[in-house]
Amino acid sequence: MKFYSTRDPSKRVSFEQALFQGLAPDGGLYIPEEDLQLQTHFKALDKGTSFHEIAALVSAYLLKGEVDGGAVHRIVKNAFPFEPKLVVMDDNLSIVELFHGPSCAFKDFGASFLAAAMEEFLQHSDRKAVILTATSGDTGSAVAQAFYNKKNIQVVILYPSGRVSPLQEKQLTTLGGNVLALEVKGSFDDCQAMVKKAFLDPEMSAAFPLTSANSISLGRLIPQSFYYIWAFAQLKEQLNQEFYFAVPSGNFGNLTAGLYAWKWGLPVTAFIAATNANDVVPQYLDTGIYSPRPSRLTVSNAMDVGNPSNFERMEALFHKNRHLMRALVFGDTVSDPQTLDTMRTVKDRYNMDLCPHTAVGYAAARRFLRDNNSAGHVAVLATAHPAKFLEVVEQATGRTPELPPQLAGLASKEKQSIVISNTPADLFKTLKDVLL
Repeated sequence: MKFYSTRDPSKRVSFEQALFQGLAPDGGLYIPEEDLQLQTHFKALDKGTSFHEIAALVSAYLLKGEVDGGAVHRIVKNAFPFEPKLVVMDDNLSIVELFHGPSCAFKDFGASFLAAAMEEFLQHSDRKAVILTATSGDTGSAVAQAFYNKKNIQVVILYPSGRVSPLQEKQLTTLGGNVLALEVKGSFDDCQAMVKKAFLDPEMSAAFPLTSANSISLGRLIPQSFYYIWAFAQLKEQLNQEFYFAVPSGNFGNLTAGLYAWKWGLPVTAFIAATNANDVVPQYLDTGIYSPRPSRLTVSNAMDVGNPSNFERMEALFHKNRHLMRALVFGDTVSDPQTLDTMRTVKDRYNMDLCPHTAVGYAAARRFLRDNNSAGHVAVLATAHPAKFLEVVEQATGRTPELPPQLAGLASKEKQSIVISNTPADLFKTLKDVLL
């Protein structure tokens, strides 16, 4: 299977090339050339189909012609010693828990697959890779955990100083080894812009074998489609109505992965794109005007993105036709007070803690069901363990969530980071000082 840039369909590359290039040379994002025809496979799925079976099925199509079946199964086995869990709240709503991996966030799925795939391709080569990635919180910790101690791979993570939760910061700054944390004096959008400019800078590309683990990387985004398919299989037997996903959305990689699953034949009625105050995509869906702006600070900080990269992929999927996009993607905006109230209500009613991002998705899902007279079933993606956001959960509920084992030992670990300005020049100088 081949992949091409959103900005130049004439130049096609293999999955391996897309994996290691990250960003296309023209600044575009890689997308699949073909629409996989998997409808027949999806119809055969049921509650007994394992997550590993689904991951292997889709991976075999994506990697066709590049690796054999044995390599596909090695990648899937190495990538996923964890899997999603489903909690059915009532007839109309369920929660897909995606936080049971090493960093307790949904991004473990994409990061772990990317690490396993890169390791498979590098094992018979003397090549090296420098993973350069920006994070608003969860990406950095997931990438750090997934790539820690991987051979021939150096990880460099840029994160906005003071704009990630304390536990998130500990996750990405305490590993050391092949993981370098750069604390940027700026926003996530600054970090993301620095990464993009680094990929397009000939001097940087010549000095370092750069690749990305952000959702601009096809190898990190596509595996996120696996849990949409898995959730459908788990719920399939009880679905005699329309089926929706509510997706907490910041950089829109998670939603885009679901759109690919739909494109390949997954019978989803529509997606609810749930954002916080950084609502440039819902505003585009309403007005037809896409107007990126500086990100705003909210209690759901991992979604504080004012210029989401994956909007470019979304436009490509719908051929830049807003009406086609609106037919499948409903936008909704959830304020901080609504987020905190949702966290409090769910705790009181179900004795369940939600992270603030999951609460955004949950609030949008309940509003959608109310406005549509409970027509259909909505699966809400739970993107992170609530304990990653202790301060926000305590603020909302007055109680402290229990720390899972992955997070319990972080408090005593020492932060290791280098503070830099929000300029590409400072990034380049730091990388030369540390890595060369």
